[in-house]
Amino acid sequence: MINPMFNKLVIIGVGLIGGSFALALRQAGLVKQIVGIGRSQANMQRALDLGVIDEIAHHPALAMQDADAVLLAMPVGQTADIMAKIAPYLQPETVITDAGSTKQDVIAAARTYLDKHLKNFVPSHPIAGAEHSGVNAAQANLFHNKHLIITPLEETSDTALARVTALWQGCGAQVSEMQADEHDRLLAATSHLPHLLAFTFMNYLCTNIGNDPDQLLRFAGSGLRDFTRIAGSSPEMWHDICFSNRETLLTQIDAYQHTLSSLQKMLEDSNGPALKDLFSEAREARRNWFKDKI
Repeated sequence: MINPMFNKLVIIGVGLIGGSFALALRQAGLVKQIVGIGRSQANMQRALDLGVIDEIAHHPALAMQDADAVLLAMPVGQTADIMAKIAPYLQPETVITDAGSTKQDVIAAARTYLDKHLKNFVPSHPIAGAEHSGVNAAQANLFHNKHLIITPLEETSDTALARVTALWQGCGAQVSEMQADEHDRLLAATSHLPHLLAFTFMNYLCTNIGNDPDQLLRFAGSGLRDFTRIAGSSPEMWHDICFSNRETLLTQIDAYQHTLSSLQKMLEDSNGPALKDLFSEAREARRNWFKDKI
């Protein structure tokens, strides 16, 4: 039998990410006991019934007792409040990590509320997800061969970094390190902006074209389905992400609007060669991206 690396893991927010983290670590035999905390008692009871967690904690004091590790997996807008609530009950050697899609705001909250525990805090972000949310969407292989970015603080201890890295690797993730500002800049372009576009495009279709959205969408093909898949994601989570990374995201929106304006000008000028070149360059870039993934 594999000896668990952690006797007790606490997960705050047992949804898609938190639940998948629990399932992956349980499958890998790296955790003996998993305790969950969450706002929705129905979701928490479902997590217990599914065997994702072993126990529901109704107060941080009970959850943090003898905890080896804590994962913060709630929407990033709740980070500061949750850190403030758990800080008084954290054990001296409990390592804390998170799964937030933004990092600079998470680190700022940690400096305010986890100031006595910064050596044990390892900010993280798994580049994995799905358009569904809640513990019912959790899957043990969600992080398998997916990138996991860690943005350690200067105060983060080598021990905490190694332990959290091992946990994510135990989930099957490929772990990398970078600075928090670089993370937020990259993710604004590759994740946050695409989600914003998918949400707004669905709203555009349903409010600006014709009087019968159902009739319109009934004839939509797989291209629209693929393009708008991520518009099925959690509105609360993406509301928080957009405001957490607001300034960087605004810069990306400005840049994208400039590109869209350039495309509009090509159409206005009937500039077929330029439009074809744009499409060709985009196709080649996507083919190169997927070349080693197939």
